[in-house]
Amino acid sequence: MTTTQRRATAVPSARGAHGPAAVRARLRATADTLPDGDGVAVFTRAALAAARQARAAAPAGLCAGAAGAGELELRLVRRFAAAVDAAAVGLPVPACWRPLFQLRHHPGVRPLQFALAGINAQVGHDLVLAVVDAAQALGCEPSWLEGEFDRLGAALAGLEEYARDHLAPGPEGLDVTDPLAYLAGAWSLERAREGAWAAARMLWGARRAPEFARECAERLDAGTGLVGRCLLTPLG
Repeated sequence: MTTTQRRATAVPSARGAHGPAAVRARLRATADTLPDGDGVAVFTRAALAAARQARAAAPAGLCAGAAGAGELELRLVRRFAAAVDAAAVGLPVPACWRPLFQLRHHPGVRPLQFALAGINAQVGHDLVLAVVDAAQALGCEPSWLEGEFDRLGAALAGLEEYARDHLAPGPEGLDVTDPLAYLAGAWSLERAREGAWAAARMLWGARRAPEFARECAERLDAGTGLVGRCLLTPLG
């Protein structure tokens, strides 16, 4: 076992009072105060419901001993929670989340769009920075976190499936003539995950050039926000 691997596996999982479950509980309490049509509430409730389903379906102890178990998830949910907190007091939110918060009350945006925009922000930006942050905290290369990255990717795929099953209009899903069918079909979680892993490795390699790394992160944030804005195109 290499020194890097020992350091990665020696750090305990992110649990307890400040772990992912605690952050989700706080998000749940916030979502309960928001009206049903609020786009931020739509995404939050869908994410919490999908997380409950994933935990119920997962075998006990799955990935408990994996390098970085819980670290990426903790950083992912904390970033969204930070955006919620910032918006609540009138502070700017990251560009990747800005369209969701700006259009959260738009009557022409469908619930499925809100959910996909939230997933896009998490995968396209927050997950990338979570990989870099976790690798730095654990003292390991991002490659040691690939298993945890894949586990989180599967959870996000479950969220996307939940959103498409529960937030698409009508019991039969989307009609092929519905503009939402074209918009939702144009975005691919698989491609977004591939891009996130590549971006994380690129930012990790750029960490010794802080100004360049910061510029790359800012452009990643802005680009993810642009995709989110397209996903939230009002459909009438």
